[in-house]
Amino acid sequence: MKKLIPPLAVISAALLWSFDGFLRQELHDVSSFLIITIEHTLGALLFVPFLIKGWGEVKSMNQRTWVSVLWISICGGILGTFFYTKALSYIDYINLSVVVLLQKFQPFFAIALASVILKEPMTKRFLSLAGLAMVGGYLVTFGNVSIGQWNDKMVIAALLALLAAFSWGSSTVLGKHALNRLSFTIVTALRLALTAVVAGIVLVYTQGNISDIQLTTSQWKTLLIIVFSTGSIALFIYYYGLQRLPASHTAIYELFWPISALIFDWAIRDKNLVPIQFFGVAILLGSIMMLTQEKTSHD
Repeated sequence: MKKLIPPLAVISAALLWSFDGFLRQELHDVSSFLIITIEHTLGALLFVPFLIKGWGEVKSMNQRTWVSVLWISICGGILGTFFYTKALSYIDYINLSVVVLLQKFQPFFAIALASVILKEPMTKRFLSLAGLAMVGGYLVTFGNVSIGQWNDKMVIAALLALLAAFSWGSSTVLGKHALNRLSFTIVTALRLALTAVVAGIVLVYTQGNISDIQLTTSQWKTLLIIVFSTGSIALFIYYYGLQRLPASHTAIYELFWPISALIFDWAIRDKNLVPIQFFGVAILLGSIMMLTQEKTSHD
């Protein structure tokens, strides 16, 4: 049972992330960098006690660890979120399944980089299960809709989603590199704090007088909900799992996102499901369950 806790942690984070697109609908007219800055500043404040308690770890960080933390802060925290938010804006926060495309390609980037950077072994069984999981994820997301049926905005949204996929896929690998040397609480706190600082600098540079920026009460409530659910808390849970799993396996467990996103889309928007999507769910769940039985160097 103890062996299942890290995969369940990653899957729990993926479940939370699947609801993120619905929450951000309230923020559709807010600058992406303003959202990133406020969201990560609030999250950083939440994790200040962990940063103070683990300051000894921070002082002992070497150059390579700092590079990894800066990478996940800029690529994962800023660029990934920026591309993701922009992608959602192109489809008016409605056709979320197009943006969930990024979850199909993120494992490709993560698996390739984990093999090169972290020297994680790739067994034939793992690669087969990873391929099956990604096929299942595609079927869950798109059903009978072919790429040829996309309009121009959907194509742009998909390209932005792919950029987000690379940003987050590479951040999974570099995050694992940092977690080999730091506790998951410190990595979470540093990621949030550094992202808030860099995004804040970009915001001031691009927006000028930020005192003119105003948010409604409803938007502030949405940002707080994001921090305590799909944002900082989900990241905290995710890094707990990532520290105890290979980066390549973690990327596959994240594919639970499209299943839960599909359920939310059905429940909230009354979107009809087609048989091939149920087939995709079966493939994806079966692949993930078999993957949990795969032996790793962490066992």
